[in-house]
Amino acid sequence: MTTNTTFLPSGVSIAVSPLSWTNDVLEDLGADVTVETCLDEAADAGYQGVELGRKFPREPAILKPMLEQRGLALASGWYSGNLAESDVADEKVAVEAHARFLRDMGCRVMVYGEVAMMAPGAPLDTQLSARRLMPSSDVGGYAARLTEFSRYLDGEFGLTLAYHHHLMMVAETFDEISAIFDTTGPQAGLLLDTGHAVAGGFDYTRLIDRFGDRIVHIHLKDVRAQVLASVRAKDLSFNAGVREGMFTVPGDGTVDFAPIARFVKAGGYRGWLVVEAEQDPAKAPPKPAITRGYLHLHDIFTA
Repeated sequence: MTTNTTFLPSGVSIAVSPLSWTNDVLEDLGADVTVETCLDEAADAGYQGVELGRKFPREPAILKPMLEQRGLALASGWYSGNLAESDVADEKVAVEAHARFLRDMGCRVMVYGEVAMMAPGAPLDTQLSARRLMPSSDVGGYAARLTEFSRYLDGEFGLTLAYHHHLMMVAETFDEISAIFDTTGPQAGLLLDTGHAVAGGFDYTRLIDRFGDRIVHIHLKDVRAQVLASVRAKDLSFNAGVREGMFTVPGDGTVDFAPIARFVKAGGYRGWLVVEAEQDPAKAPPKPAITRGYLHLHDIFTA
């Protein structure tokens, strides 16, 4: 199934995350799925791009032809940052190879996930209630480091930092995100993730209303509300929630994506829309799922 993307405004493109095929953390999920299968099915479903996955080659000379022969582009790639506990100089060294790779692949944004100041051990296997909180007295310094680092990424690599609010990380709730983005400079961009917003306890439209001009990348995840409620009630871990199926593709859960379409069509956003569902491919076959997600967004945008 190939559907054209004329339903999207100029400057807006639609991609899909490899997480529907292979999980980046839970390596048994999709362990036998190849990169080629992921790319073939993404292209056949009508997507214009993909995000980076753990099985993807990290050499532009290899990955570019793989994408181009399928009419795909690389939308972005996750970077595990440590600015909550490290200084900018160290982070510049750590990010260099990844940022150069994204630049050489033609990306314009880099997804930044803050992995410092998380629960000790295996944080994504830790109960959701065990999340570590950033002291309010540390937010100002953290925001300053994010601003400086964002300025470096832009000046050195032409990349905009897309800060990913995320369960179990230092920016999970609306108030935590707001405290950081009320303080950072405009160089730092925000990644809006619909699923992590709902799972973090707030309506994602609050981010559009307050920080719409800062949103530079969008992840479209749906949520199975009953599963999420059970995960919270049992105080399971993030990874257990993924295995239980709390996240899914747009249209399979309870999230309303119409506000996203209104925001984008009003000219408030230019960039990638990324369908992302961390699911077990054995339970949720990827191609039918990502096709449903694509068609749901088509229907939302053309309603």
